[in-house]
Amino acid sequence: MSLPDFDLGDVYLDHIAVATKDLERSVSVFTKLGLKFSEEREVVEDQKVITAFAKVDGRANLELLEPLNEQGPIQKYLEKKGEGIHHLCFAVKDVNISMEKLKKEGFIFIYDEPRVGAHECLVNFIHPKSTGGILIEVSQKRG
Repeated sequence: MSLPDFDLGDVYLDHIAVATKDLERSVSVFTKLGLKFSEEREVVEDQKVITAFAKVDGRANLELLEPLNEQGPIQKYLEKKGEGIHHLCFAVKDVNISMEKLKKEGFIFIYDEPRVGAHECLVNFIHPKSTGGILIEVSQKRG
C-alpha cells in the first residue's frame, strides 16, 4: 500500500503540556503572566488526568495536566521528574498516516493505535528514546 503525500507544512504546534500537582495553583501562576484559561476543565479518563487550556497565540495552547489519582502516566512522571514540561504536541491532518510515515523513519510510538485524548482528538505519543529525550504527541482533530 502506498501512502498519500503528506505535506509537513500541515503540521503545527498545538500545545505544550505541563505536569502539575495542583492544577488551579498552576492556572493562577500562568494567569498572572497574562494567559487566559478556559473555565472548562476536561477529565481524560484514559490518561487519568484533568486538564486546563489557555490560548498562547492563534493556534498554540498551554495545557496543564494534573493526575486524577495515584495512577496513570502523569502521576508516574511527577513521581520520577517532578513538575514541569511534559510534552510537545503537534497537530497533524491524519494521525494514522503520520504514524506510518514516522515509523518508517524509525520513530517508536507509545501505543500501537491512536487513542482519544483531550477535546476528543485522536492522539499518540512518540517515545522519547526516538526523539532525543522529548516526549512528542501527534494529534488529529476530529469532526
